[in-house]
Amino acid sequence: MRIQMNLNAMIQGATQTLIDHVDELTALDQAIGDGDHGLNMRRGALAIQGKLEALSAQTLNEALRTMGMTCMSTIGGSSGPVFGTLLVTLSKELPTAPCPADLGRALRASIAALTRLGKAEVGQKTLLDVLDPVATLLESGGDDIVARVKQGAAAAAEATAAMNAIKGRASFLGDRALGHVDPGSRSMALIIGAICETL
Repeated sequence: MRIQMNLNAMIQGATQTLIDHVDELTALDQAIGDGDHGLNMRRGALAIQGKLEALSAQTLNEALRTMGMTCMSTIGGSSGPVFGTLLVTLSKELPTAPCPADLGRALRASIAALTRLGKAEVGQKTLLDVLDPVATLLESGGDDIVARVKQGAAAAAEATAAMNAIKGRASFLGDRALGHVDPGSRSMALIIGAICETL
């Protein structure tokens, strides 16, 4: 089963969701980080929206690379390289008309790239804890895959509240980081959920 994608709708939906949730993401990051995650993600989302006309004329792979480079150049802190690397890796790994299994495989490659970048692993309270279960769902396929991916991403982000932070500013808080959702994981879940809404 190939996934029918409206690239313009996907980009608009994902970026606008980040903009709309800036206060929530800021509050999450104020609890366990620098407090700038929401504003950084909004800055990147607005920069991508500013390129929407050009992106609409690009292929999926070209657009993913353009957005990845935009993230790297506009999003502050660690989020720029992280989300940029994710998008650039997807641009290299995805076929032009991907099926769920293709998306799962591309996410596995992205997880590997992000692990090399940040020396983080699944289970350490990062956005990898959303990408990993989503990749598993996509690899398994089956009925209602879009709805299950959206629900799975949201649940995985919530589950980071019970994890100890091993990487990033939150790791300095020790047990005080428990009970707080990882901001990057929440952003990732929001993006995935918004994309699912367009499929």
